[in-house]
Amino acid sequence: MLFFYIRHGDPIYEPDSLTPLGEKQADAIAKRLARYGVDKIYSSTSNRAILTAKPTCELTRKKAELLDFCNENYAYEDFTIEKDGQKRWIFHDKEMKLLLTDKSVTDLGFNWYEHERLTQFKKGMDRVFSESYEFFLSLGYEHIRNTGRYKIHKHNNERVALFAHQGFGLAFLSTVLDIPYPMFVNHFDTTHTGLTVIEFGNEDGYSIPKVLTLSNDAHLYGDGLPTKYNNALYF
Repeated sequence: MLFFYIRHGDPIYEPDSLTPLGEKQADAIAKRLARYGVDKIYSSTSNRAILTAKPTCELTRKKAELLDFCNENYAYEDFTIEKDGQKRWIFHDKEMKLLLTDKSVTDLGFNWYEHERLTQFKKGMDRVFSESYEFFLSLGYEHIRNTGRYKIHKHNNERVALFAHQGFGLAFLSTVLDIPYPMFVNHFDTTHTGLTVIEFGNEDGYSIPKVLTLSNDAHLYGDGLPTKYNNALYF
């Protein structure tokens, strides 16, 4: 199985939608995925994810199945802190980023949330794992937590696409790949319509998922669209 994870296009958060650039990005990733071929399409229940998936659904003549557990609203509650009356992602907060790289946290590995300042995030990680476990089991792959392996119940050569978000995606991908969340969010990221491809091979009835590309934006380049990371000025 090849698993495609796609972050939504350039967003309008209020109301939940896409900018004109985001719509062009969605068209570009659709053409790319249509060339690859897609057997199943899933989307977060957020409108910006649904709109990003729409051109792919139209080109491939498939309907997206909505997965509410991928909605960014849940991740926003699970992985944010409040400062100065505002919520911010822990991977955007300078103090929290430093804490997540501290030896007192990294030494805890998969149990990083047992750190006295991070216990509030255990609930979110357990939720993401539980829902992700059920999702991949439905695809034929049983996740053996914290081993990097999946027991295969039904190996397949399908290409499965999921359109979702950054905040959810960082927790989701760290779970899928069994990379401790603090390490993942400090060293990896996703850009608008960035395509992550994960191969689920078969080795004697088990699969060790391998990332073939992470948040690749070649479709943007191919369509002459800006390849700036999340509209940043330094790219």
